Amino acid sequence: MKVKMAGVNECFSIGSVVACKTCYNKEIEGEVLAFDPQTKMLILKCPASNGRAALNDVHVVNLSLVSDVQVKKEVTVVPEPPQSLNLNRLNTRVRNQIEDKKRMVTALSADVSPEGQKLFLAITKTIGEVCWQGPNIVVLNQVTITPPYKLENVRGDEESKAFNHIRKVVEKHVKDQAAGQVSSGNNSASTTATAGPETSSGTPQ
Repeated sequence: MKVKMAGVNECFSIGSVVACKTCYNKEIEGEVLAFDPQTKMLILKCPASNGRAALNDVHVVNLSLVSDVQVKKEVTVVPEPPQSLNLNRLNTRVRNQIEDKKRMVTALSADVSPEGQKLFLAITKTIGEVCWQGPNIVVLNQVTITPPYKLENVRGDEESKAFNHIRKVVEKHVKDQAAGQVSSGNNSASTTATAGPETSSGTPQ
C-alpha cells in the first residue's frame, strides 16, 4: 500500500482508488475523477450512500485539510480523455434555474392569497412574461387574472390566441387543484375509518 501525505504535492492518476481521512476524522475512499495539484483539490467517486448501485456520491476533498492519503490501487493505463462539456447547454440550464428561482421569489413575495401564488407559478412554467399588477396577474401584457383567480376571473380579448391559451392553463390548474383536494380528502377519510374501530374497542362497555 502506497502512502502519500497530504502536504506533499503529489499527482493522482485518474481511475486510481484513494482513501483519505479528513480533519473531521471521516474516512473517504473512492475512485479519482480529477486532481488539481496547485489547489490540492481531489475529486473522488464513491459508492452511493443510499445504496443504489446505479448512483454514486462525489466528494471534493481539500488535501490541505486531510491528515493522510493512501493510494490503494494505482492506475498506470492512461484513461481516455473525458468528453468535452457542452458549455452552452450548461449556461442555458443555469439561466433557466435562476429565472425559475426569481419567479418563485416574486410569487411568494406578492401580498396575495396562496391560490394566487400557486396560479402564478403554474403559469410561469410555460409562459415567461408574467407579472403582478397589485393583486392581479398580468400575462403577456394582454390577459389579466383577478382574485379569486378562477376561470371566470380571466380578462382580455376573448378572440386572441393568448387569451384562449391562458384560459386553458388556468382551467387545467383549477382542475388539478380540485383533484388534489379530493385525493387528500379520501386519504383522510380512509385514515379515520381505520382508526375508528380501534378507538371504540378500547372503550370500556
